[in-house]
Amino acid sequence: MVVTSEYTSLLRVRLSAHDAHYGGQLVNGAHMLSLFGDAATELAILCDGDEGLLVSYEHVEFLAPLYAGDFVEVKGRVSHIGKTSRRLEFEAYKVIAARPDIGASAADVLAEPLLVGRAVGTTVVKTEKQRLSHHVGQEKH
Repeated sequence: MVVTSEYTSLLRVRLSAHDAHYGGQLVNGAHMLSLFGDAATELAILCDGDEGLLVSYEHVEFLAPLYAGDFVEVKGRVSHIGKTSRRLEFEAYKVIAARPDIGASAADVLAEPLLVGRAVGTTVVKTEKQRLSHHVGQEKH
């Protein structure tokens, strides 16, 4: 298994009213998992030239709520590369907070990003789908 921090992903999205699922414009936690899935797809493409398949989450934490109008950054990285599996680590940060208490279109840029969620997962890319080499010295892993 190769330990790496070479492959990283960064997505920034604005959560819309369409993403809100609960009262008060609260966004469903599953939406964060969907964003982690998008980051996993990008990481698999960067690492292997194929989308692979996100097969499991071994750990998920929802640490703070997200609301329609918030901006969230999702960071992902490949932490280990096995023969076909890639261990992925994700973090989600709220970087802009909607302020409906002030006005319908008001928002604040946060002085410090707020960690709202994190997860660890595994993506699998079948050997025959791997188009890129992972070198440790001169070996392919």
